[in-house]
Amino acid sequence: MTSAAPPSPKAAALPAGDAGPRAAAEPKVVPARHYWRWAAGAAVLVLAAQFAHGLVTNPAWEWEVFFRYLTADSVLRAVWVTLQLTVYGTALGFALGLVVALMRLSRSPLLSGAAWLYVWAFRSIPLIVQLLFWFNLAYLYEELGIGVPFGPVVWSFGTMHLVGAMSAAVIGLALHQAAYAAEILRGGFLAVEPGQLEAAAALGIPRHRQLRRIVLPQAMRSVLPNAANEIVSLFKGTSIVSVMAIGELFYQVQVIYGRNGRVVPLLMVATVWYIVLTTLLSVVQYYVERHFARGADRTPPPTPLQRARAVARALKASSHQLTPLWEKR
Repeated sequence: MTSAAPPSPKAAALPAGDAGPRAAAEPKVVPARHYWRWAAGAAVLVLAAQFAHGLVTNPAWEWEVFFRYLTADSVLRAVWVTLQLTVYGTALGFALGLVVALMRLSRSPLLSGAAWLYVWAFRSIPLIVQLLFWFNLAYLYEELGIGVPFGPVVWSFGTMHLVGAMSAAVIGLALHQAAYAAEILRGGFLAVEPGQLEAAAALGIPRHRQLRRIVLPQAMRSVLPNAANEIVSLFKGTSIVSVMAIGELFYQVQVIYGRNGRVVPLLMVATVWYIVLTTLLSVVQYYVERHFARGADRTPPPTPLQRARAVARALKASSHQLTPLWEKR
């Protein structure tokens, strides 16, 4: 059995951080420096600062008029009408869109063909044309009735006061939204693995329970981003009902600046309200997506609020660890 030879005096005399000629030959690691990225970031900061400076210093924005009308009673009522149109159009549109999507996926060629025709027609016709058709229903059909098909009418009623401006707006928005919602939901259903439905059918689970407990929770992960985009588009698209003199946000802003001539600050009022409500919808979308992602991600990433709390706790802990200068003395 041999023992290791003791280190030579020359090797022992070398400093601890010096490994000899081999260490000197090793390349030095230099971190990458992204100069163009820094330049682009600086340019963005300069442009943002210039834009903010223009907003503050340019008197043409008339911020005193903006703040006067931002929370005016007429504007708040118009915001409420816009929210109503959005909620009604979204609820009815996605409910009808679910039916149309299931018809598209049906094995019946008649149901599938009728659903395809509906989607094709309502995606092809502009929304403003649909709204005007429903608003002028009395001009197209003076009476509607119930009876034997192609036979005598048992009961009929006039259409002059059947569909008002608000009802026409809700019907037009809902039918238009249903065509897009049907395609979004159909894409979500097709994204679910077919083998899961076969396994559920083999276990004897009814079809309606398969749809409610297996298909929908998984389809929502792919449906939600596109559905949220459609809801935002519908929310901003409610401004088109101003052609029917409905007092939604954009129409009310037009009425106000038509009286006082303050076009720019009143348009900024509408813009800020659209931004605020769209931001709230985005926050709701984030938490709903997080809820439906639980099946795919057992440990979801922390929310922005949780991250802010973690940063606050870290700062608090680091502040407690620091010793004041007078205590050191």
